[in-house]
Amino acid sequence: MKTAISSVKSASWSLIFSDFKEITKARLSVSVVFSAIAGYFLGAPQLQLYPILLLAFGGYCMVGASNAYNQVIEKDLDALMNRTKNRPIPAGRMSVKSALIIAVILTILGLVSLYFLNPKTAMFGAISIFLYTSAYTPLKTITPLSVFVGAIPGAIPFMLGWVAATNEFGIEPGTLFMIQFFWQFPHFWALGWMLDEDYRKGGFKMLPTGKKDKKTALQIIMYTFWMIVISIVPAFGITGALKLSITAAVIIFLMGMVMLIFAFKLYEKRDNPSAKKLMLASVSYITLMPIVYVVDKFLQ
Repeated sequence: MKTAISSVKSASWSLIFSDFKEITKARLSVSVVFSAIAGYFLGAPQLQLYPILLLAFGGYCMVGASNAYNQVIEKDLDALMNRTKNRPIPAGRMSVKSALIIAVILTILGLVSLYFLNPKTAMFGAISIFLYTSAYTPLKTITPLSVFVGAIPGAIPFMLGWVAATNEFGIEPGTLFMIQFFWQFPHFWALGWMLDEDYRKGGFKMLPTGKKDKKTALQIIMYTFWMIVISIVPAFGITGALKLSITAAVIIFLMGMVMLIFAFKLYEKRDNPSAKKLMLASVSYITLMPIVYVVDKFLQ
């Protein structure tokens, strides 16, 4: 009997933990924390464990809160789409009230944690949550320009790490912001291309022209090009304390060119497999590019 009760409790806690990961989009949140920590490594004169832990915890809380608010707002639309209908709220495993409580608690914990680092970091974290929930989320069903708005909070993490390390905002974190800002367009438009039919069920307008056409593919090419340019600008010595060696710049340039080739392939074929390859290439880029930056800093 005790064994049966123990098994039920274990299964219950497992489901709760699984739904928590789903409501906070754990994989996305961890990737954001990774970007923020990379930014911290780039900005910090010396590495300290306590600020890194605060940044990781606060960053996860802020992103998790944004995702929870998003799923509360879009609960009815999520129920219409295959990719989201099994999320905790539309599937009925979590109430709106519970999701809101989680979101509020995470917001408070995140802001307090980031404030302990410095007020500027907390301010940018608060701006990120506000723009994501109050601007990007409601605009998704109104205009494709929502992607431009959403790219702002999406570009904050890399920059946030530098601000957390230095308590300063200047050309260095601004450059990190612009790299991640331009990266998001080929990434999300490739994803939007793949999921266009599903997005339409929810009424989301994600592609810039509203269609999977050459004009959308051309914009993907343009933003990929500008991402590459911004990513190697620090090699020219015009971004203050943010430096990049020629070797590292060549590596990042070549990684960007892989994305650009896939973007041209999408322009040529305009099919989902090409969009998927571009999306996967973009994930590889945003994972490897910060590593190259950080390794290059400590090798110089």
